[in-house]
Amino acid sequence: MADKTFLNWPFFEDRHRNLAANLDAWATEHLAAIDHSDTDDACRSIVAALGKGGWLTHSAVDPQTDAPLDVRTLCLIRETLARHDGLADFAFAMQGLGTGAISLFGSDAQKSEWLSKTRKGEAISAFALTEPQSGSDVASSSMTATLDGDDYVLNGEKTWISNGGIADVYTVFARTGDAPGAKGLSAFIVPANTAGFEVAERLETIAPHPLATLRFTDCRIPKSAMIGNSGEGFKIAMSVLDVFRSTVAAAALGFARRALDESLARVTSRHVQGAPLFDLQLVQGHIADMAVDVDASALLIYRAAWTKDSGAPRITREAAMAKLFSTDQAQKVIDAAVQLHGGDGVRSGETVEKLYREIRALRIYEGASDVQKVIIARQTLGA
Repeated sequence: MADKTFLNWPFFEDRHRNLAANLDAWATEHLAAIDHSDTDDACRSIVAALGKGGWLTHSAVDPQTDAPLDVRTLCLIRETLARHDGLADFAFAMQGLGTGAISLFGSDAQKSEWLSKTRKGEAISAFALTEPQSGSDVASSSMTATLDGDDYVLNGEKTWISNGGIADVYTVFARTGDAPGAKGLSAFIVPANTAGFEVAERLETIAPHPLATLRFTDCRIPKSAMIGNSGEGFKIAMSVLDVFRSTVAAAALGFARRALDESLARVTSRHVQGAPLFDLQLVQGHIADMAVDVDASALLIYRAAWTKDSGAPRITREAAMAKLFSTDQAQKVIDAAVQLHGGDGVRSGETVEKLYREIRALRIYEGASDVQKVIIARQTLGA
Protein backbone atom coordinates (compact mmCIF):
# COMPACT_ATOMS: atom_id res chain seq x y z
CA MET A 1 0.00 0.00 0.00
CA ALA A 2 1.49 3.33 -1.07
CA ASP A 3 2.34 5.83 1.66
CA LYS A 4 -0.44 8.40 2.05
CA THR A 5 0.92 10.41 4.97
CA PHE A 6 2.16 13.11 2.58
CA LEU A 7 -1.47 14.09 2.05
CA ASN A 8 -1.41 15.52 5.59
CA TRP A 9 1.18 18.10 4.56
CA PRO A 10 -0.05 21.70 4.64
CA PHE A 11 0.16 21.94 0.84
CA PHE A 12 -3.21 20.17 0.61
CA GLU A 13 -6.84 20.84 1.44
CA ASP A 14 -9.50 18.30 2.28
CA ARG A 15 -10.74 18.36 -1.32
CA HIS A 16 -7.33 17.14 -2.47
CA ARG A 17 -7.26 14.35 0.10
CA ASN A 18 -10.75 13.22 -0.89
CA LEU A 19 -9.86 13.32 -4.58
CA ALA A 20 -6.74 11.20 -4.04
CA ALA A 21 -8.67 8.58 -2.09
CA ASN A 22 -11.53 8.45 -4.59
CA LEU A 23 -9.22 8.22 -7.61
CA ASP A 24 -7.16 5.48 -5.98
CA ALA A 25 -10.32 3.43 -5.43
CA TRP A 26 -11.56 4.15 -8.97
CA ALA A 27 -8.24 3.19 -10.54
CA THR A 28 -8.10 -0.06 -8.59
CA GLU A 29 -11.55 -0.99 -9.86
CA HIS A 30 -11.36 0.17 -13.48
CA LEU A 31 -7.82 0.22 -14.86
CA ALA A 32 -6.99 -3.46 -14.40
CA ALA A 33 -9.73 -4.34 -16.88
CA ILE A 34 -8.17 -2.32 -19.73
CA ASP A 35 -6.66 -4.52 -22.46
CA HIS A 36 -3.17 -3.21 -23.30
CA SER A 37 -2.47 -5.51 -26.23
CA ASP A 38 -3.22 -2.68 -28.69
CA THR A 39 -1.80 0.61 -27.41
CA ASP A 40 -4.05 2.86 -29.51
CA ASP A 41 -7.21 1.03 -28.47
CA ALA A 42 -6.05 0.99 -24.85
CA CYS A 43 -5.51 4.76 -24.92
CA ARG A 44 -8.94 5.36 -26.41
CA SER A 45 -10.52 3.10 -23.80
CA ILE A 46 -8.70 4.83 -20.95
CA VAL A 47 -9.69 8.31 -22.16
CA ALA A 48 -13.30 7.20 -22.42
CA ALA A 49 -13.16 5.65 -18.92
CA LEU A 50 -11.52 8.73 -17.41
CA GLY A 51 -14.16 10.89 -19.06
CA LYS A 52 -17.01 8.73 -17.81
CA GLY A 53 -15.51 8.73 -14.34
CA GLY A 54 -15.40 12.53 -14.34
CA TRP A 55 -11.62 12.74 -13.92
CA LEU A 56 -11.00 14.61 -17.15
CA THR A 57 -12.99 17.58 -15.86
CA HIS A 58 -9.78 18.44 -14.00
CA SER A 59 -7.63 18.38 -17.15
CA ALA A 60 -8.94 21.63 -18.63
CA VAL A 61 -10.88 24.67 -17.50
CA ASP A 62 -14.65 24.53 -17.37
CA PRO A 63 -15.91 26.72 -20.25
CA GLN A 64 -18.87 27.74 -18.08
CA THR A 65 -16.89 29.04 -15.09
CA ASP A 66 -13.38 29.57 -16.52
CA ALA A 67 -11.95 28.75 -13.08
CA PRO A 68 -8.16 28.30 -13.25
CA LEU A 69 -6.54 24.88 -13.36
CA ASP A 70 -5.60 23.50 -9.94
CA VAL A 71 -2.03 22.24 -10.29
CA ARG A 72 -2.09 20.28 -7.03
CA THR A 73 -5.07 18.36 -8.36
CA LEU A 74 -3.31 17.72 -11.67
CA CYS A 75 -0.24 16.44 -9.84
CA LEU A 76 -2.22 14.20 -7.49
CA ILE A 77 -4.12 12.68 -10.41
CA ARG A 78 -0.95 12.01 -12.42
CA GLU A 79 0.87 10.58 -9.41
CA THR A 80 -2.02 8.26 -8.59
CA LEU A 81 -2.61 7.11 -12.16
CA ALA A 82 1.12 6.54 -12.75
CA ARG A 83 1.27 4.36 -9.66
CA HIS A 84 -1.50 2.21 -11.14
CA ASP A 85 -0.89 2.30 -14.89
CA GLY A 86 1.63 4.28 -16.92
CA LEU A 87 -0.60 4.47 -19.97
CA ALA A 88 -3.46 5.84 -17.88
CA ASP A 89 -1.19 8.62 -16.64
CA PHE A 90 -0.16 9.32 -20.24
CA ALA A 91 -3.77 9.46 -21.42
CA PHE A 92 -4.81 11.91 -18.71
CA ALA A 93 -1.70 14.06 -19.12
CA MET A 94 -2.13 14.46 -22.86
CA GLN A 95 -5.75 15.56 -22.47
CA GLY A 96 -4.49 18.38 -20.28
CA LEU A 97 -1.34 19.28 -22.19
CA GLY A 98 -3.07 19.03 -25.57
CA THR A 99 -5.70 21.57 -24.56
CA GLY A 100 -3.55 23.60 -22.18
CA ALA A 101 -3.18 26.46 -24.64
CA ILE A 102 -6.95 26.58 -25.11
CA SER A 103 -7.52 26.50 -21.34
CA LEU A 104 -5.08 29.35 -20.70
CA PHE A 105 -5.42 31.51 -23.83
CA GLY A 106 -8.34 30.25 -25.91
CA SER A 107 -11.37 32.32 -26.85
CA ASP A 108 -14.77 31.53 -25.39
CA ALA A 109 -15.77 29.92 -28.70
CA GLN A 110 -12.65 27.74 -28.78
CA LYS A 111 -13.16 26.62 -25.19
CA SER A 112 -16.82 25.87 -25.79
CA GLU A 113 -16.11 23.85 -28.93
CA TRP A 114 -13.20 21.73 -27.74
CA LEU A 115 -12.96 21.66 -23.95
CA SER A 116 -16.55 20.49 -23.62
CA LYS A 117 -15.49 17.41 -25.62
CA THR A 118 -12.05 16.67 -24.17
CA ARG A 119 -13.27 17.03 -20.57
CA LYS A 120 -15.85 14.30 -21.25
CA GLY A 121 -13.43 12.01 -23.07
CA GLU A 122 -15.35 12.49 -26.32
CA ALA A 123 -12.29 13.90 -28.13
CA ILE A 124 -8.58 13.17 -27.74
CA SER A 125 -6.10 16.05 -27.83
CA ALA A 126 -2.40 16.48 -28.65
CA PHE A 127 0.30 19.13 -28.21
CA ALA A 128 2.40 19.56 -31.37
CA LEU A 129 5.49 21.61 -30.57
CA THR A 130 8.63 19.54 -31.24
CA GLU A 131 10.20 19.50 -34.71
CA PRO A 132 12.83 17.20 -36.23
CA GLN A 133 15.57 19.84 -35.97
CA SER A 134 14.34 21.71 -32.89
CA GLY A 135 13.59 19.70 -29.79
CA SER A 136 14.22 21.74 -26.65
CA ASP A 137 15.12 24.78 -28.77
CA VAL A 138 11.55 25.85 -29.43
CA ALA A 139 12.63 29.27 -30.73
CA SER A 140 14.26 27.54 -33.72
CA SER A 141 10.99 26.03 -34.95
CA SER A 142 10.72 26.31 -38.72
CA MET A 143 7.16 25.19 -39.50
CA THR A 144 5.30 28.05 -41.15
CA ALA A 145 1.80 29.46 -41.05
CA THR A 146 1.26 31.88 -43.92
CA LEU A 147 -1.72 34.21 -43.96
CA ASP A 148 -3.75 33.87 -47.15
CA GLY A 149 -6.95 35.88 -47.10
CA ASP A 150 -9.08 34.63 -44.21
CA ASP A 151 -6.97 31.50 -43.72
CA TYR A 152 -3.57 30.42 -42.50
CA VAL A 153 -1.72 27.83 -44.57
CA LEU A 154 0.49 25.46 -42.56
CA ASN A 155 3.60 23.76 -43.96
CA GLY A 156 6.17 21.71 -42.09
CA GLU A 157 6.60 18.76 -39.75
CA LYS A 158 6.24 17.99 -36.07
CA THR A 159 7.69 14.91 -34.43
CA TRP A 160 7.54 12.92 -31.19
CA ILE A 161 3.95 14.08 -30.82
CA SER A 162 2.09 12.21 -28.10
CA ASN A 163 -1.33 10.95 -29.20
CA GLY A 164 -0.14 11.43 -32.78
CA GLY A 165 -2.38 9.31 -34.96
CA ILE A 166 -5.24 8.97 -32.48
CA ALA A 167 -5.94 12.58 -31.51
CA ASP A 168 -9.02 14.39 -32.75
CA VAL A 169 -7.51 17.85 -32.28
CA TYR A 170 -3.94 19.18 -32.24
CA THR A 171 -2.54 22.37 -30.77
CA VAL A 172 0.13 23.28 -33.32
CA PHE A 173 2.86 25.91 -33.08
CA ALA A 174 4.12 27.51 -36.29
CA ARG A 175 6.09 30.52 -37.45
CA THR A 176 3.89 33.39 -38.66
CA GLY A 177 6.78 35.69 -39.54
CA ASP A 178 6.02 38.39 -37.00
CA ALA A 179 9.66 38.42 -35.85
CA PRO A 180 12.69 36.12 -35.74
CA GLY A 181 13.21 33.51 -33.05
CA ALA A 182 10.74 33.05 -30.24
CA LYS A 183 8.73 36.15 -31.12
CA GLY A 184 7.72 34.77 -34.51
CA LEU A 185 5.66 31.79 -33.31
CA SER A 186 1.89 31.46 -33.05
CA ALA A 187 -0.45 28.72 -31.82
CA PHE A 188 -3.30 27.12 -33.76
CA ILE A 189 -6.07 24.57 -33.32
CA VAL A 190 -5.94 21.94 -36.05
CA PRO A 191 -8.64 19.22 -36.19
CA ALA A 192 -7.32 15.84 -37.29
CA ASN A 193 -9.59 15.74 -40.33
CA THR A 194 -8.16 18.94 -41.85
CA ALA A 195 -7.06 18.57 -45.48
CA GLY A 196 -3.30 18.68 -45.87
CA PHE A 197 -2.66 17.13 -42.47
CA GLU A 198 -1.25 13.61 -42.29
CA VAL A 199 0.47 11.23 -39.91
CA ALA A 200 3.81 10.69 -41.66
CA GLU A 201 5.20 8.05 -39.31
CA ARG A 202 4.26 6.21 -36.16
CA LEU A 203 7.12 6.04 -33.63
CA GLU A 204 7.78 3.00 -31.44
CA THR A 205 9.43 3.42 -28.04
CA ILE A 206 10.57 1.19 -25.16
CA ALA A 207 7.34 1.94 -23.32
CA PRO A 208 4.44 1.64 -25.78
CA HIS A 209 2.64 4.96 -26.25
CA PRO A 210 0.94 6.47 -29.33
CA LEU A 211 3.60 8.76 -30.83
CA ALA A 212 3.99 10.08 -34.35
CA THR A 213 5.60 12.44 -36.81
CA LEU A 214 3.04 14.79 -38.34
CA ARG A 215 3.24 16.45 -41.75
CA PHE A 216 1.40 19.59 -42.87
CA THR A 217 1.27 20.28 -46.61
CA ASP A 218 -0.67 23.40 -47.61
CA CYS A 219 -2.90 22.67 -44.64
CA ARG A 220 -5.50 25.44 -44.61
CA ILE A 221 -7.20 26.55 -41.40
CA PRO A 222 -9.33 29.65 -40.67
CA LYS A 223 -7.89 32.68 -38.88
CA SER A 224 -10.27 31.86 -36.02
CA ALA A 225 -8.15 28.76 -35.33
CA MET A 226 -5.36 30.92 -33.89
CA ILE A 227 -5.05 30.72 -30.10
CA GLY A 228 -4.37 34.12 -28.57
CA ASN A 229 -2.66 36.68 -30.78
CA SER A 230 -0.17 36.38 -33.61
CA GLY A 231 3.40 36.09 -32.31
CA GLU A 232 2.35 34.87 -28.87
CA GLY A 233 3.05 31.19 -29.55
CA PHE A 234 6.27 30.97 -27.55
CA LYS A 235 4.69 32.68 -24.55
CA ILE A 236 1.70 30.35 -24.81
CA ALA A 237 3.85 27.22 -25.06
CA MET A 238 6.01 28.23 -22.09
CA SER A 239 2.97 29.10 -20.01
CA VAL A 240 1.44 25.70 -20.71
CA LEU A 241 4.69 23.92 -19.85
CA ASP A 242 5.00 26.04 -16.71
CA VAL A 243 1.74 24.49 -15.49
CA PHE A 244 2.24 20.95 -16.69
CA ARG A 245 5.98 20.48 -16.05
CA SER A 246 5.29 19.88 -12.37
CA THR A 247 2.85 17.15 -13.32
CA VAL A 248 5.58 15.27 -15.22
CA ALA A 249 7.48 15.19 -11.96
CA ALA A 250 4.34 13.90 -10.25
CA ALA A 251 4.08 11.05 -12.73
CA ALA A 252 7.70 10.14 -12.00
CA LEU A 253 6.83 10.20 -8.31
CA GLY A 254 3.96 7.80 -8.94
CA PHE A 255 6.30 5.40 -10.72
CA ALA A 256 8.82 5.69 -7.87
CA ARG A 257 6.18 5.04 -5.21
CA ARG A 258 5.06 1.91 -7.04
CA ALA A 259 8.67 0.74 -7.31
CA LEU A 260 9.16 1.28 -3.59
CA ASP A 261 5.94 -0.60 -2.80
CA GLU A 262 6.97 -3.51 -5.01
CA SER A 263 10.40 -3.55 -3.38
CA LEU A 264 8.98 -3.60 0.14
CA ALA A 265 6.79 -6.55 -0.79
CA ARG A 266 9.78 -8.31 -2.33
CA VAL A 267 12.26 -7.86 0.51
CA THR A 268 9.79 -8.85 3.20
CA SER A 269 8.54 -11.99 1.43
CA ARG A 270 11.80 -13.18 -0.16
CA HIS A 271 14.08 -15.20 2.15
CA VAL A 272 17.84 -15.67 2.05
CA GLN A 273 19.44 -18.26 4.33
CA GLY A 274 16.26 -18.56 6.34
CA ALA A 275 15.71 -14.86 6.94
CA PRO A 276 13.84 -12.13 5.06
CA LEU A 277 15.89 -10.25 2.48
CA PHE A 278 15.10 -7.09 4.42
CA ASP A 279 17.34 -8.26 7.29
CA LEU A 280 20.42 -7.56 5.18
CA GLN A 281 21.80 -4.13 6.02
CA LEU A 282 22.67 -3.35 2.41
CA VAL A 283 19.05 -3.99 1.45
CA GLN A 284 17.90 -1.68 4.24
CA GLY A 285 20.25 0.95 2.82
CA HIS A 286 18.58 0.65 -0.60
CA ILE A 287 15.13 0.99 0.95
CA ALA A 288 16.21 4.02 2.99
CA ASP A 289 17.63 5.77 -0.08
CA MET A 290 14.45 5.05 -2.03
CA ALA A 291 12.22 6.40 0.74
CA VAL A 292 14.27 9.61 1.02
CA ASP A 293 14.17 10.18 -2.74
CA VAL A 294 10.41 9.67 -2.82
CA ASP A 295 9.71 12.13 -0.01
CA ALA A 296 12.18 14.73 -1.30
CA SER A 297 10.58 14.54 -4.74
CA ALA A 298 7.11 14.97 -3.28
CA LEU A 299 8.20 18.05 -1.35
CA LEU A 300 9.60 19.73 -4.47
CA ILE A 301 6.57 18.80 -6.59
CA TYR A 302 3.90 19.97 -4.21
CA ARG A 303 5.85 23.11 -3.31
CA ALA A 304 5.77 24.03 -7.00
CA ALA A 305 2.09 23.12 -7.37
CA TRP A 306 1.07 24.97 -4.19
CA THR A 307 3.04 28.04 -5.28
CA LYS A 308 1.22 28.14 -8.62
CA ASP A 309 -2.18 27.58 -7.02
CA SER A 310 -1.42 30.37 -4.53
CA GLY A 311 -1.32 32.88 -7.37
CA ALA A 312 2.27 32.97 -8.59
CA PRO A 313 2.23 34.10 -12.24
CA ARG A 314 5.15 31.79 -13.12
CA ILE A 315 6.86 28.88 -11.34
CA THR A 316 9.63 28.31 -13.86
CA ARG A 317 12.33 27.70 -11.24
CA GLU A 318 10.20 25.59 -8.92
CA ALA A 319 8.78 23.45 -11.72
CA ALA A 320 12.22 22.91 -13.26
CA MET A 321 13.64 21.81 -9.91
CA ALA A 322 10.74 19.44 -9.35
CA LYS A 323 11.02 17.87 -12.79
CA LEU A 324 14.81 17.55 -12.74
CA PHE A 325 15.05 16.00 -9.29
CA SER A 326 11.95 13.83 -9.39
CA THR A 327 12.55 12.25 -12.78
CA ASP A 328 16.25 11.62 -12.15
CA GLN A 329 15.63 10.20 -8.67
CA ALA A 330 12.71 8.06 -9.87
CA GLN A 331 15.12 6.49 -12.35
CA LYS A 332 17.42 5.63 -9.42
CA VAL A 333 14.58 4.30 -7.28
CA ILE A 334 13.30 2.07 -10.07
CA ASP A 335 16.78 0.84 -10.91
CA ALA A 336 17.22 -0.15 -7.26
CA ALA A 337 13.87 -1.93 -7.37
CA VAL A 338 14.99 -3.94 -10.39
CA GLN A 339 18.18 -4.86 -8.53
CA LEU A 340 16.26 -5.98 -5.46
CA HIS A 341 14.05 -8.20 -7.63
CA GLY A 342 17.05 -9.99 -9.12
CA GLY A 343 16.25 -11.97 -12.25
CA ASP A 344 12.55 -11.25 -11.88
CA GLY A 345 13.37 -7.54 -12.20
CA VAL A 346 14.25 -7.94 -15.87
CA ARG A 347 11.56 -10.46 -16.73
CA SER A 348 9.34 -9.01 -19.46
CA GLY A 349 5.94 -7.99 -18.10
CA GLU A 350 6.95 -7.76 -14.45
CA THR A 351 5.84 -4.55 -12.74
CA VAL A 352 9.33 -3.20 -12.04
CA GLU A 353 10.46 -4.08 -15.57
CA LYS A 354 7.60 -2.04 -17.00
CA LEU A 355 8.41 0.83 -14.63
CA TYR A 356 12.03 0.72 -15.82
CA ARG A 357 10.86 1.27 -19.39
CA GLU A 358 8.26 3.88 -18.46
CA ILE A 359 10.49 6.21 -16.47
CA ARG A 360 13.23 6.85 -19.01
CA ALA A 361 11.24 9.11 -21.33
CA LEU A 362 10.22 11.42 -18.47
CA ARG A 363 13.83 12.61 -18.20
CA ILE A 364 13.60 13.80 -21.81
CA TYR A 365 10.14 15.12 -22.70
CA GLU A 366 8.83 18.54 -21.69
CA GLY A 367 12.42 19.65 -21.19
CA ALA A 368 15.31 17.21 -20.80
CA SER A 369 17.17 17.06 -17.48
CA ASP A 370 20.14 19.01 -18.85
CA VAL A 371 17.80 21.73 -20.09
CA GLN A 372 16.22 21.95 -16.63
CA LYS A 373 19.69 22.55 -15.16
CA VAL A 374 20.20 25.49 -17.54
CA ILE A 375 16.79 26.90 -16.57
CA ILE A 376 17.50 26.53 -12.86
CA ALA A 377 20.93 28.13 -13.18
CA ARG A 378 19.59 31.11 -15.12
CA GLN A 379 16.68 31.55 -12.72
CA THR A 380 19.04 31.35 -9.74
CA LEU A 381 21.43 33.87 -11.29
CA GLY A 382 18.56 36.24 -11.90
CA ALA A 383 17.02 35.79 -8.44
